[in-house]
Amino acid sequence: MAVDQKWLAQLPIEKVEEIQPVSGGDINDSYSLRTTNNHYFMKVQPNRGKVFFDHEVEGLHLLGQAANTPQVIASGEINGDGYLIQNWVDVGQGSQYELGKMVANVHQQHTPKFGLDHDFTAGKLPKINTWQTDWRVFYINQRLKPLVKLAAQNGRWNDWREKHFQALCEQFNQYYADHSVQPSLLHGDLWAGNFMFEASGKPMLIDPDVFYGDRELDIAMTTVFGGFYKDFYDGYNAVYPLKPGLDQRLPWYQLNYLLAHLNLFGETYGPMVDQILTQY
Repeated sequence: MAVDQKWLAQLPIEKVEEIQPVSGGDINDSYSLRTTNNHYFMKVQPNRGKVFFDHEVEGLHLLGQAANTPQVIASGEINGDGYLIQNWVDVGQGSQYELGKMVANVHQQHTPKFGLDHDFTAGKLPKINTWQTDWRVFYINQRLKPLVKLAAQNGRWNDWREKHFQALCEQFNQYYADHSVQPSLLHGDLWAGNFMFEASGKPMLIDPDVFYGDRELDIAMTTVFGGFYKDFYDGYNAVYPLKPGLDQRLPWYQLNYLLAHLNLFGETYGPMVDQILTQY
C-alpha cells in the first residue's frame, strides 16, 4: 500500500501538511501527521480493513474509564487499509508507583463473567472471548489450548511438551476448583512497550487487547520481559493488594505469553516455554 496524498485526503481530519513514519512496533505501519492546527499519531494496517482496529478502539474506551489512554480521533478504512488516528503524545518520564496505581484501578473494573462481547480474530493469534462463568474453562480452553494447537500445526510442539502441559492444566484446575477469581478488566498485553509517560509525567496505557479475566494474568505479563520495577508493584498493592502465593501461580500465566511468542517468532522462545513446563 502507499499512504500518498490521495489516500491522506480521504481521512476525516483537516488537510495533512506533513507526514513522517515513526517506530510503532512490528504489527502496524505508524506515522506522525501534522495539520495546520493539530498533531496526530496514525496506525495503518494494510489490507486488513476497519475491523482490525475496532477491538483496540473498544479497549481504549474501556481502559479510559479507569486509566489515562490516548484519545481516539478517528478509525476507519481506506482502499481496504484499516487506520486508527489518535492525538499525538509527547513522551516524558514518570513514576512507576503511579503506573502501578493506574493498573490497579483498571483491575478494579469488574463484570460477572470472564471474556468479552466479541472475539478478536483479525490478528495473527485468535482470541476467543466467549463469556464463561468458570475461569478454568476460559483460560485453558480459550487461551492456552488454541495456542498449543497452533504451535502443533506449526511444528513447534512435541510429546514432551504435551505431557507437561497436561500436568500444568491439571494443577491449574485443581487449584481453582477451591479458589475463586473475580473477573477484572485486563489490559491484555501489559509489557513494557505498552505503557508510556506523558511529558507531564502522567502514566498512560496504550495498545490494549482487553477482556475480563484474572488480574494476575496481566501481572504475570509484567514479569516476562522486564521493564516493571518494585515501585510499580508497590503502587499496585497500595490500591488493590495481590493475594499471597502469587509467585507459585505466575508460571501458569507466563506460559500464555510465551506460547504466543513461540507461535509468532519461532523456537527462539522454546527454551522459555520448556523452562515453565518442566516444573509440572
